[in-house]
Amino acid sequence: MNRTAPTSHEITEVTLLGVRYSRVETADGSDLYLTRYGLPFAEHLKPENWFEKDWFEQNREKLEGTSTVYRVKTREIGGVCKDLVVKWCRVGETVPFDTFTFSKFVEAEFNSPYEEFSLVMEMRDRSGAHPIRTHRPLAIYVPAQKLKLWQTGRSLTKIERKKAKFRDVELDIYRQYILIYEWVKGISCVDAFMQMRPDLESRRQSMLELTTRGTEELARAGFRVLDMKPEHFIVRPQEDGTLLKEHNGEIAYALVDFELLERTPEREKEVAAVRRAAYLKHQKDRFVSPPDIVYPEHLRPTRVLGVDYVYGHSESTQGWLWVVGRDPELFDYFLPERWRRTPRTKLSATNETYHTQTKDNIHLVWKVSRVGEQPDVDAADPAGKRILEHGYNSPFEEVAFALELAARGVPAIYPRAIYMTGQEAAPTAYHYDSSRYESHEELKTPEGDPILLPEHNYIIVWGYWNGLDELLATRDQFYCRGVNLAQARQDGLIRPGEFDLLMHRAGKELAAGGFEDLNLIPSHAMLSVDMQGKLIRNDDGSLPLRFCNMSLLRRR
Repeated sequence: MNRTAPTSHEITEVTLLGVRYSRVETADGSDLYLTRYGLPFAEHLKPENWFEKDWFEQNREKLEGTSTVYRVKTREIGGVCKDLVVKWCRVGETVPFDTFTFSKFVEAEFNSPYEEFSLVMEMRDRSGAHPIRTHRPLAIYVPAQKLKLWQTGRSLTKIERKKAKFRDVELDIYRQYILIYEWVKGISCVDAFMQMRPDLESRRQSMLELTTRGTEELARAGFRVLDMKPEHFIVRPQEDGTLLKEHNGEIAYALVDFELLERTPEREKEVAAVRRAAYLKHQKDRFVSPPDIVYPEHLRPTRVLGVDYVYGHSESTQGWLWVVGRDPELFDYFLPERWRRTPRTKLSATNETYHTQTKDNIHLVWKVSRVGEQPDVDAADPAGKRILEHGYNSPFEEVAFALELAARGVPAIYPRAIYMTGQEAAPTAYHYDSSRYESHEELKTPEGDPILLPEHNYIIVWGYWNGLDELLATRDQFYCRGVNLAQARQDGLIRPGEFDLLMHRAGKELAAGGFEDLNLIPSHAMLSVDMQGKLIRNDDGSLPLRFCNMSLLRRR
């Protein structure tokens, strides 16, 4: 194992599964992700100060357990050494059958490093009269060296299943992930009761009582450890031969070992409900700028084509993200790991448009922008020629046009965000039209980069039409759903004559808003249907139209 002493050369702020890290890149390509607990000890946690070969071998103590875990002392920094627990993450490995209570959870799989820290941080942050004490998660160290698959002990199937769950968070099957926790003073309750309870039955009863109590307290906080065992409880002996007690007289303990930690089903529902409620409130007020608004250092307000955005990077994919509005609290809801790989339904036979429910229980529609593609139309036809001359709108134009229509009283679906993928798009035969890259050349990100790059794909995230934002923020329920004119005719909701009138009206309403659709087809406008399946009408009996495709819209 290569344990050189790499030198740190760059620090960036990243958020992975809701946890904020200071990511330290080293000269040899290794990565160190520091949590808020680890940041004050950044120098101690640099690998050269604990993982250098000779130092590590001379200052480590192997801890009991089936995993590779050590207690190790760091070098002295500023006159202080730190005691650490360093543990090799077993993600992708088979959970041993002798694991305590494993028979109850045959589908158990080890957490990825980012999952484990995310759950531990959430558990620690939950307030209450009796908080769960743990050893503090300090950092995740990812050495640059890649191993052979047989050396890792991982299953390709298990890793792929884990990556599918968290598709946009890096997980390299060939790299090691070392979790670094702060050492907790004390000994396991097994060792403590061995010393204090000579009688075997008394010892077993004491361990059972503490384990049962800890399991119940964990459940009340909304969590469970699938392999909960007495060895996970750290207690602190006192000089008088007793164990440190809580104020209520019960034994004080700290929990360790969280590779099989998970939320209870009830907690999962609670988290989703709380995040959804907060989302709806923030979405309603997304264009409001409170006087005390504070942007985190990784986010910047920006304005593109007259539209306000919160701009930042998707560190998990190295992409860029523009979230519509001025509220930085909305940014995390649209990180690609929240919606890109959730179950989806394809909405169009001609382009990549999907409906999905995000990990926060939010319904969205996302569509791959066709900017840069040459429309497939007949150039000899006058209508086709006009489309070719105009070209597909950029994602920023589509968002701007949707908001402009709404401001002029022409209902349109809500634009939520624009995501530029981090991976470079493979060149295709469709990338003929350079007009938008030329016309947008002067439009820049806050860092000064062009906002539109031909080597990347762009995805526009739209709201799923189920009611006005103002209504949803007041009472969260489905008020309606959208059905485009083609579907409405096919399903018998409207008659053929009514369909023709609606198509004619659609063109007139767009014109009244100052726009025209160069390819106005029935799927570009939709009606609203209530939850009983009836069309929603205006007070005068007319059917309100809502426009849902801006790709070939242009100002008149």
